[in-house]
Amino acid sequence: MLDKKFEFPNKGLGEDYTYGLFEDAIRSKSARLGSDVFFAHMDPPTPKIAAKLVGLNAQFNQNLLHPDLSPFATEVESQLINLLAPDFGMTCGHMCGGSTLGNLTALWRAREAGAVTVIASEDSHLSVAKSAHILGMDYQSVPVTDDGRMQIDSLGCLSSSALVLTAGTTGRGAVDPLDDAPSALWTHVDAAWAGPLVFTKHKGLLNGIQKADSVAVSSHKWLYQPKDSALIFFKDPEAQEAISFGGSYLAIPNVGVQGSRSAAAIPLMATLMAWGRAGLAKRIEADMQNAQDLALRVKDESRMLLKQMPTTAVFNWQPKHGRTAETLERLRDVSSQTKISEDLWVRQVAANPKVDLELCWQRLLSAVG
Repeated sequence: MLDKKFEFPNKGLGEDYTYGLFEDAIRSKSARLGSDVFFAHMDPPTPKIAAKLVGLNAQFNQNLLHPDLSPFATEVESQLINLLAPDFGMTCGHMCGGSTLGNLTALWRAREAGAVTVIASEDSHLSVAKSAHILGMDYQSVPVTDDGRMQIDSLGCLSSSALVLTAGTTGRGAVDPLDDAPSALWTHVDAAWAGPLVFTKHKGLLNGIQKADSVAVSSHKWLYQPKDSALIFFKDPEAQEAISFGGSYLAIPNVGVQGSRSAAAIPLMATLMAWGRAGLAKRIEADMQNAQDLALRVKDESRMLLKQMPTTAVFNWQPKHGRTAETLERLRDVSSQTKISEDLWVRQVAANPKVDLELCWQRLLSAVG
C-alpha cells in the first residue's frame, strides 16, 4: 500500500509492481461516486464503456491539436458537435477540458465581439469571475431572488456587456430566467450542470437557451463522462474564427483556449450510442425524481428545514438543532455543503443513478440525531 511519501527511486520498481501499488491506493482511497448512498456532488460514476475507451485512447494518445495524429477522434468530435448543437439552438463548437474552460472560451469570444463587461448572478460559478479577470474585463455580480435566480429586473443597458446566465447553479441548482433575460451584446449560458435536460422531458426548464450566443455544458456531469470533458457551443457558424490561431507547425488553426487535448469525444459518442436518447433521458429523469423524493422526505421531517424544492436535482437543508457543520461531518460520503448568504447548508445532488434512496435517507436521519 502506498503511503503519503512518494519517492523517485534510483532503481525503478517495475511497471507491474508499481501499477499494483497505485491500483490498490486508488481503489481504497477514492470517493465512491457510484455507492448506494452517494448523493453529494455533481460528479457521476463513469459508465464502463466510457472508462474502457478512455484507457484505449490513452494507449493511442491522440492529440486533437493535430488532425494527422487523431484522424478518427477529429471526425468523431465533428460529428458529435453536429449531433448535439441543434438541441441547444447552436450550430458549431468544440470540446474542452471542463466548463471553466468553456466559460473562458465563450467570454473570450464575447470580448472579441466588443464586450467590455461581464455580468452574472452572485450565485454564478467562480469560473465566470475568474474568466473576466483573466480577460481584463470588468465584472459585475447581480443579486439573486430567494430561490437563487438572477434578478434580471435590476439589469441596465447591456449594449457593451456579456451577460452570463446560469442553468443549474452549483449551490442550489437554480436556473436563471433564460427566456426573459434582456438583450445583451453577447449572451452566454453556463449550462455546465443542467444543460443535458434538453434531452429529457424536463427540457422546458431551459426554454430560452436557444436565444444565447454560446452555451457551455460539462460532459463529466449529467452526460456521465470521466474528467476532463466539456462542450462549448456557438450560435454563429463562424464564431470560432475569432478565437483561432495558426502556427507554422499546424496543418489547421488551433481553435479555443487549449492547444493539445485528448479524444474525449470518443467515449462520449460511444456512451450516447450505447444508451440512445431514451437511455440518457431515463438516467437523468431518475436523478430528477430521486432529488424530488428525497426533498419531500426532508420537508416532512420535523428535525430538518428544507431551503427549497429542487429545480434541477439539487436542494439544500439544515438540521433544526443548528449544528450544520457537525451534521456535515457525519455525512461526508452522502452530502456536501454550500453557503447561502453566508449561512451553511447541507447540499444534496442527484447525479448517481445507482443510489439507494432508502439507505441514503436513513443516513440523513442518523446524522441529524
